[in-house]
Amino acid sequence: MSKAIYLNKDLGFIRMGAAVPALRVADVDFNVAAIRTVIKKAAAQGIQVLAFPEMSLTGYTIGDLVQQQTLLEKAEKGLNEIVQSSCNSSMLIIAGLPLCIDQKIFNCAAVINSGHILGIIPKTYLPSYKEFYENRWFVSGEDACSDIAHIGDTAVPFGTNILFSIRGVPSAVIGIELCEDMWVPLAPHEYQALAGASILVNLSASNEILAKADWRRTMVIAESGRCAAACCYVSAGAGESSNDMVFGGHTLMAENGNLLCESRRFSSQTELVATDVDLDRLAHDRRTITSFRQSPQHLKPFRIIEGNVVDITAVKLLRAIDPQPFVPRDAARRAERCRDIFVMQVTALAGKLRGAHLEHLALGVSGGLDSTLALLVAAKTMDYLGRPRSNVHAYTLPGFGTTKRTKDNATALCKALKVDLQNVNITDSCKSHLKDLGHDGREDLVFENIQARYRTEFLFNRANQLNAILLGTGDLTEVALGWCTFAGDHMSHYDVNTSVPKTLVRYLVRWAADEELANTQASKVLYDVIDTPISPELKSPARGEITQRSEDVIGPVELADFYLYPFVRLGSTPGKILFLANEARKQKLFDGRYTLEELHRWLNSFIKRFFANQFKRTCLPEGPKIGSVSLSPRGDWRMPSDAEPAPWLENLEQMYAKLRG
Repeated sequence: MSKAIYLNKDLGFIRMGAAVPALRVADVDFNVAAIRTVIKKAAAQGIQVLAFPEMSLTGYTIGDLVQQQTLLEKAEKGLNEIVQSSCNSSMLIIAGLPLCIDQKIFNCAAVINSGHILGIIPKTYLPSYKEFYENRWFVSGEDACSDIAHIGDTAVPFGTNILFSIRGVPSAVIGIELCEDMWVPLAPHEYQALAGASILVNLSASNEILAKADWRRTMVIAESGRCAAACCYVSAGAGESSNDMVFGGHTLMAENGNLLCESRRFSSQTELVATDVDLDRLAHDRRTITSFRQSPQHLKPFRIIEGNVVDITAVKLLRAIDPQPFVPRDAARRAERCRDIFVMQVTALAGKLRGAHLEHLALGVSGGLDSTLALLVAAKTMDYLGRPRSNVHAYTLPGFGTTKRTKDNATALCKALKVDLQNVNITDSCKSHLKDLGHDGREDLVFENIQARYRTEFLFNRANQLNAILLGTGDLTEVALGWCTFAGDHMSHYDVNTSVPKTLVRYLVRWAADEELANTQASKVLYDVIDTPISPELKSPARGEITQRSEDVIGPVELADFYLYPFVRLGSTPGKILFLANEARKQKLFDGRYTLEELHRWLNSFIKRFFANQFKRTCLPEGPKIGSVSLSPRGDWRMPSDAEPAPWLENLEQMYAKLRG
């Protein structure tokens, strides 16, 4: 069996490129030579689909010269030269030029593949306002009389109702429009997306004015999100005439609301940008977003024309990999995200209290990250409601595994936040339970779960006494892995952390220490909580130190979250997730902490745990959805508790074998 890993077949990516070549206005020979040079360069990078700007064979700013027979014939000849030079390449090439069809001039995009013109797309919307004057020269594609264009002796499909597929890559369907087509309501690309196009290409000649680049960027990103598609926008560059306008060659590629890459503007050199588009992600979202399936009745039928590209080995991925997909890398965005999450949690909890007509909260505080975050949210909620923080009733419930460090941190934080605090030692009660069971006291699962369940029983009963809501503290990562005791810490009246992953919990606590509680006694406590090993503290400490570390059992939480996001949000296969994790490892994004074998081991564990613990997720308490990944049984995630992970594990092992070589 082949050990090679292929970009399309194995990973569900396609390599997309966009280029702004050197250009001379009306010098078709020069422009065609520049385009052919870029094509060779793109082929060396393994680019499979390559787009050039609007009117890239002639220049957009040719004015009335476009009506000259000399230029039109030269443009068609130049197109044929590009077609001939593509014979030895399976790249799908999209280039812009004017074409005279049925004695009318159309502003067109020609799609070239392996020595053939697959089709020609005319521009639909012709701007004729302010600096634009296209109605003077061109006819809209909507007014075309023919659905065939004759290029030399060859009849080529022509029209606005054409999409392009790629043989062997079923989720790669390409829709093409030109410049103004993107800027209008009910744009052509919207209909193309509804008809199945997952890659939306816009050949443009958008001139630069102040702030237009920001608007372009916003538009391309937004349209990729609205259409659950990849958007490739490539615009004319500095070689265009500067009589009355200046062009910057702004090129952008976005995928489902995320910017993947962007060119430099105003470059004096040829610009070529490339990225790997995640077709699997787009297909997953289109399967799951039910409203996307509702096509308007007036959606016109499209012709589908098939092209061919050669699958390439995934030697190097042209795509950024985020080692912490839940946590923004930019400090300013991360701080903004933290503020938003706190506000969402506080607002949700306040709404729950109002709805229940209650004013008090009860929760257990352990000195760990999750209960610390819940305590901070509880205190802020009382501020939000105009109630005293003493309405928050916090309990330290030390058991067999509690260390002085965590107990002291929990106590100090409660005092600093001025919430009501009580200490209830549960060891005698747990010993009584063990005695009732005839248990010999060995530190097994029963020994651990008795503590977790008694804490929950106590807190529920105390909440009844106080006429309060019992606030849960478990986070999304624990929910995914089942790292909680069924009917123990797994249960509460309401859980504000239920869709916040562990990596983000840590940043939220750090943000509170840095921003909300900076330079206070509470901030010192929070920093120590962050540095404390993650542990349920259900086994006896050694010389006062934590011996039971969660990450020794469930794996590093940064890996769990790295696996969780693509598995749930993107529907990625385990093999693809392992490949990306290994790429992150090779790029030292995990700071050299893991080997391939460790990445495989913990992903194997993640899959088994995720499937085995659905029964816990099926009866989760209510809690606010914070991010795009949630495992609420009432909202985002429904699966049978007895589902088998065998197909997922098989997929993982196949990729692992290839990566090992």
